[in-house]
Amino acid sequence: MTILCIATYLKGEPFLQECRRLGATVLLLTADSLRGAAWPRDAIDEIHTIARDATDAAVKRRVDEIARRHRIDRVAALDDFDVEMGGMVREHLQVEGMGRTTASRFRDKLAMRVKARASGIPVPAFSPTFNDAEVNAWTSRVTAPWVLKPRSSAAAIGIKKVHAHDELWRALDAAADNRSNTVLEQFVPGDVYHVDSIVWRGAVVFAVAFKYGRPPMEIAHQGGLFITRRLADASEEGTALLALNRRLQEVLGLGRGVSHSEFIRPGGPGLSTVARAQDVRAKVDGPALSTVARAEDTRAKVDGFVFLETSARVGGAFIVDTIEAATGVNLWAEWAKIEIAGDGGEYVVPPQRDDFAAIVLTLARQEAPDMSAYVDREIVKTIRKNHHAGLIVSSADTGRIDALVADYTGRFYRDFFATAPAPDRPLE
Repeated sequence: MTILCIATYLKGEPFLQECRRLGATVLLLTADSLRGAAWPRDAIDEIHTIARDATDAAVKRRVDEIARRHRIDRVAALDDFDVEMGGMVREHLQVEGMGRTTASRFRDKLAMRVKARASGIPVPAFSPTFNDAEVNAWTSRVTAPWVLKPRSSAAAIGIKKVHAHDELWRALDAAADNRSNTVLEQFVPGDVYHVDSIVWRGAVVFAVAFKYGRPPMEIAHQGGLFITRRLADASEEGTALLALNRRLQEVLGLGRGVSHSEFIRPGGPGLSTVARAQDVRAKVDGPALSTVARAEDTRAKVDGFVFLETSARVGGAFIVDTIEAATGVNLWAEWAKIEIAGDGGEYVVPPQRDDFAAIVLTLARQEAPDMSAYVDREIVKTIRKNHHAGLIVSSADTGRIDALVADYTGRFYRDFFATAPAPDRPLE
């Protein structure tokens, strides 16, 4: 078994190590600038590189060179930015797994919204930005503020919140030739949640629901602590989120792998209405995609959860570690097992705990923050990273987790907190 792992950012070490433990030949395709990075080299047979801005043709040429010496059985894309490349390489080599069309639903924010809405999953009102008249018509119907998002970015990178028509058009004009690679969405205030899943043969076989302390976009643009904590599966929020996530994964077509999906529960002064495909009666008088901008003409009030976005990867910001602290399940390692098993193999979710866990994480003023004052027995991991301070805690008692998060929130602001402008592009 030979697996080609694509990772143009430094991540996925546990995935690579698990593939090696399972006996696979592990080939890594990464960016030129990361050839000398701290990869787990004892788990990698060969490292190959490409330019970060390589074209599809250049990627195929590089893969062809690798394939002349290795029969590639699996292709795994370990980062959000590599998902579509992975789909392209699978189609090129004709190996099993997601092709580009399915991959786009886990990468392209417009594609995932179109598919979700067409399947009856509630989404915020949105519009593509191809056509001037349609953008103007949409903004005349949908109340500001709006959010202009890159269609193929990750986390909150490149997102702009706009409050007026003129401000929106300045942002669209500034995007120039990249304008068509954006999607316009109504800003919906509310609490934001995530569900992290393992999918096997098209079915969700493991999932946990978490609630963010504050929305990630707010943290990225305004600063603050990153906090997320596990919800009880049987809680009102947990039950609803897990059910909606099962519908989402089935609709989007992830046959096998892992997924990190985000949802919002609308609340506050903003509009709590979203478009649903079954309520849309828009007249089709042009290209099919042009009806997307009109779909909000008929809207339904949604009192529950609304889908924001998804991905075919594990969650970032130490979410994998937090899930492992609660359940004992490491999503990187399980993902590797699934990829090696493939379409014809077998996979069984390992036994799991049903504890609670949370992470509190912040940018720090200090290069190497002193965390020695934090000694609670529930601490299972201390985040050690330059200019970051973070703790992951775990307990069978959700009340104890809530108390620790409340305590650490005040202390982190006093002891460590720093802020920095949100990046316009991902950092290596």
